[in-house]
Amino acid sequence: MKRLLFLLCIFAFSISLAQDAVELKSKVRHSIDELREFVAIPNDALEHADINLNLTWLTKKFNARGFNSSILPTEGESLFFAALPMEDTKPTILFYMHFDGQSVDPDKWDQPNPYKVVLKSPEESGWKTRSFDELADDIDYDWRLFGRSTSDDKGPIVMFLNAIDLLKENNVALPFNVKVILDSEEEKSSKPLPKAVKEYRELLEADFLVISDGPVHVSGKPTIVYGCRGITTLSLTTYGPIKPQHSGHYGNYSPNPAFQLTKVLSSMKDDSGKVVIDGYYDGISLDENTMAILKSVPEDAATINGNLAIKTPDAVGSFYQESLQYPSLNIRGLGSGWIGKKARTIVPATATAELDLRLVPETDGTKLKKLVTDHIREQGFYITDAEPTLAERNSHDKIMKVSEGSVTDAFRTDLKDPNGNFLVNTLKTTFNDEVVQIRIMGGTVPIAPFINELKIPAFIVPMVNPDNNQHSPNENIRIGQLAYGIKAFYGMLSTKM
Repeated sequence: MKRLLFLLCIFAFSISLAQDAVELKSKVRHSIDELREFVAIPNDALEHADINLNLTWLTKKFNARGFNSSILPTEGESLFFAALPMEDTKPTILFYMHFDGQSVDPDKWDQPNPYKVVLKSPEESGWKTRSFDELADDIDYDWRLFGRSTSDDKGPIVMFLNAIDLLKENNVALPFNVKVILDSEEEKSSKPLPKAVKEYRELLEADFLVISDGPVHVSGKPTIVYGCRGITTLSLTTYGPIKPQHSGHYGNYSPNPAFQLTKVLSSMKDDSGKVVIDGYYDGISLDENTMAILKSVPEDAATINGNLAIKTPDAVGSFYQESLQYPSLNIRGLGSGWIGKKARTIVPATATAELDLRLVPETDGTKLKKLVTDHIREQGFYITDAEPTLAERNSHDKIMKVSEGSVTDAFRTDLKDPNGNFLVNTLKTTFNDEVVQIRIMGGTVPIAPFINELKIPAFIVPMVNPDNNQHSPNENIRIGQLAYGIKAFYGMLSTKM
């Protein structure tokens, strides 16, 4: 009799799993159609009309799921806010995502229109375009959807909406109040966000914040990130002759701004890649427990170096995760004169370097910019924030125009925070797999205003595949990640703390 009961239990459990799989695939299929519809609305962060059209779509979709939604005006583009009916006895999760996207250059995409999603399957020779009709019988989770913002960040929004649908269909009583804030300027640094969070503070109040942006760890395992680096920028321009001059006539006479610029840039780092500007790494220390967490991330230096096609990495950290714990100083663009087939035999008039400085919580972006500027001054440069006048040009041998960008602060939540433990345990149970815990990620998400104003912990729970090409041509999302995201949101919203 016991054996019969045991077999019946196993049979019932198998039926339940099969039903769950069917329900999930149904939601994945619906997500594909909904994502195609969403991506078809252009979302260039620089185009006001695009943002408004997306706000209309979001209002319709969230309202249909029972949310109360609002368009929140800011000094820039409006934010989108939605919340399910609130109950005072429940804790509140605030979800942050963004719906704006990077600009596109259609000529660099392997499809005519980056806003028209294309279905492709992996082949030995690359990717094979498929018809969406081929999804009628079955869904191959290794196939991908190509289009702008499929991964960054419209895909996670669609995953969230379909997880809500599945929770309702299964009559799950949510143990949380749920709020959602969707950013419209994330791809251009979310400049209006700090003031907007302060203005809408009461509306946004929550117990903790979950950010769904960026890819899971390269291992494909469920991932939680406790922080992200901030960012600020500098633009440096040096000056030679008032206009480009013939290099034969003036190559030994007129100072070359490109040589001046590259010399001062090379003075900022040693041969191992470490910044040598005094005070740049001040305030950062890593204890044994922190180093143990960093080393627990399943990464292999040989694989990373192979993917980058480099022999030896910079020595800011002894391994990849350690390197992310320090601020960076990066040349993101460098230009002077003309290159390639357009190269000319001239002494250039100017040379420009665009720098980005990735920040960690221990470092202040404004202070780091001052350290860099002071270092440039110590190299003998006269510094200005505008085009030099003739009087300035005739008075100084070396001139540098320095233009500063705004600062987006870093954030990092304590690795022992109980809300983080809840998320780790939920993901571990949902996927029956160990969770990769990352202390701080390299990229930047503008979350510090929420932490500073709302005084709540924040966690990044990424959903998309690591090789999604976000910001680049041929951005894509693996269909299996749609299933992953629906399950992750379902687990978070159905599990009691």
